[in-house]
Amino acid sequence: MTKYVTVVYTLVTMQTVIHIRADKEVKENAQKVAKKMGLNLSDVINASLRNFIRTREVIFSDAPQMTPEFEKYLGGIEEDIKHNRNLSPRFESADEAIGWLKSK
Repeated sequence: MTKYVTVVYTLVTMQTVIHIRADKEVKENAQKVAKKMGLNLSDVINASLRNFIRTREVIFSDAPQMTPEFEKYLGGIEEDIKHNRNLSPRFESADEAIGWLKSK
């Protein structure tokens, strides 16, 4: 007699469902944008909630906001400009710019 052993693995996740009211158009547009980014709307909402917990702030703006990391990066560029480092000259044509690049 052949005996078989079956092992079943279960994963317990602590998930809940949140019901929110959203304009139909807003939801559909958000789903489209999320899909283009390889995400679903639950991923976007979870990321937003995690950010809210981490920063303790909610920003309502349609103007783009710079992250602290990007501001730091720009600060380095401003330092380069101030000290005339890592800058190219001004070019009058694409051929002139290509010639300058090839000389480097």
